[in-house]
Amino acid sequence: MAKLRIFVSSTCYDLGVIRSELRPFIIALGHEPVMSDYADILYDPRSHTHDSCIKEVPNCDMVVLIIGSRFGGTGIPSVLENFDFDRLNNMSSKAALLEYKDKLSITQLEILKAAEQSIPVYAFVDDKVFHDHHVYEKNKGKPEVINAIEFPSIQKKDTAKYIFEFINFLTHRTHNNSITPFSRLDDIKENLIGQWSQLFQRLLSENRTKSIESRRYLDFSERLEDLKSVVMASIATPDLRDTARGAIQFRHMLTFLSALHAPNLKELLTSDFTWEELLSKFEITEIREVERDENRMRPELFLLRNDGTFYRSRYSPSVIEDIRIDWSNFTQIDKGSRTAIIDATLEDRDSRRHRPVFHVNKNFEEYFEEKYPQENLELDEGS
Repeated sequence: MAKLRIFVSSTCYDLGVIRSELRPFIIALGHEPVMSDYADILYDPRSHTHDSCIKEVPNCDMVVLIIGSRFGGTGIPSVLENFDFDRLNNMSSKAALLEYKDKLSITQLEILKAAEQSIPVYAFVDDKVFHDHHVYEKNKGKPEVINAIEFPSIQKKDTAKYIFEFINFLTHRTHNNSITPFSRLDDIKENLIGQWSQLFQRLLSENRTKSIESRRYLDFSERLEDLKSVVMASIATPDLRDTARGAIQFRHMLTFLSALHAPNLKELLTSDFTWEELLSKFEITEIREVERDENRMRPELFLLRNDGTFYRSRYSPSVIEDIRIDWSNFTQIDKGSRTAIIDATLEDRDSRRHRPVFHVNKNFEEYFEEKYPQENLELDEGS
């Protein structure tokens, strides 16, 4: 089973304890940690270890960055050839760090590679370093002051600028610019659990939304296909505009009626019967709404046949009323256009799969006596 590969990027000497605790934490969550100090990275004997670390980053799904007091080893010059620094420069409004390419540490280069590859980075900074970063930002425009400051959180004074400008680059990216201060390991663990859980929830929500939008797009595409079919089928009809409009307007009505049993379906659909006469021709004697217990289900609609059997409807009474009105309007269209609209609808395979009513070959009264306690039902007759 594939596991999420999480690259842990940080200096090792000062953050060794945190790294050693993060490893079992990541494994316990079911993911695969990728850490240079645990032989998770292939160190190709034909290349430098820095090159191996950089090449491993694109193979991971996300990166956890920890910034502490140490700068770490400076990346070898040949590694810089693998970066698109123009692109990286456009990713942050504070990219002064990139002016010192030859001073970048291997940890910083790992994160720049992740940014270049659009790999999510979860960044954490020691809260003492974070505090000193604020001091640096307030005074960096005063060379005589900034050069005299000893930042307690930074192990080597001459590396402070590069660590703080690294933080600037991260926090001023156009996206994925969050950075979280921490004082203890649990701060990192709690943040990661919360962030990953919320991300998973967001992805599920977006997937549901995407599914809904896909269905809407499919429905729209089907309507276009309907229109195309009608246009092709009705070239010989006198009023092409009415035909095209009718393909969309009367689609649900014709799908509903075509789901009812009738050997002479097309003849009925091209008739001038009133709605009541049409239902009679389909052997429908009554449309009955059954009010169910309000705490259990919404009302159900049934079409009773003269042979005692019935149809169960997916439509509500208000939709049936809309269909009745559509039928009245449909009969006003000339017969040639009506025939073209009917042909296009009856050829729609999707409308045949998703029928709005389905026949139950049982007596209606016996069916309900058997399935539901009679005292819980209130039968309201409709037409």
